[in-house]
Amino acid sequence: MLYAQVHLTLPAWVHDLDVSGTYPSDEDKINLAIELSRLNVEHRSGGPFGSAIFDANDRVISVGVNRVVPQACSLAHGEIMAYMTAQQRTQRNRLNALDDGTYVGPVTLATSGQPCCQCYGATVWAGIDRLLIAANAEDIETLAGFDEGPLPADWQGELAKRGITVVQDVLRDKARGVLEQYRDQGGVVY
Repeated sequence: MLYAQVHLTLPAWVHDLDVSGTYPSDEDKINLAIELSRLNVEHRSGGPFGSAIFDANDRVISVGVNRVVPQACSLAHGEIMAYMTAQQRTQRNRLNALDDGTYVGPVTLATSGQPCCQCYGATVWAGIDRLLIAANAEDIETLAGFDEGPLPADWQGELAKRGITVVQDVLRDKARGVLEQYRDQGGVVY
């Protein structure tokens, strides 16, 4: 029999988070993404990656953490989980636009680590206007041993052509600390 459905979930501890209120600064947004990554490592519920999506009023639309191994799904990266839950919540495949094309952004993705090649591609199509990044790909590869895959040589320029602003190295050292914690705990490459 063929499987006709996919069921992916965030870990149970996510339900205990209070993400109400606003996150006005880039640092506020990245702090939440890094805290998600830290909690995912602490709870051993996936890899050391967290993401959060914010609406035009700086409120959380959704969060995501890496769930690759627990869900037996190579697609279950933190950014992808955040995109999927945001799209389900808003019932929009492009988060910054209604079905009739009316713009409702800006929409921001804050992520604890630079998106890999898969998450980069999803960012192009998900309706993101701003991408905030803490740790970079080199940090992820050297500190945690992950293969981030190939990106275009000018990946930032390619996003800019599509109207996506990239802000890098926001609280980078704090995000690197979570990657080191993961490594020091003998983390499995998720």
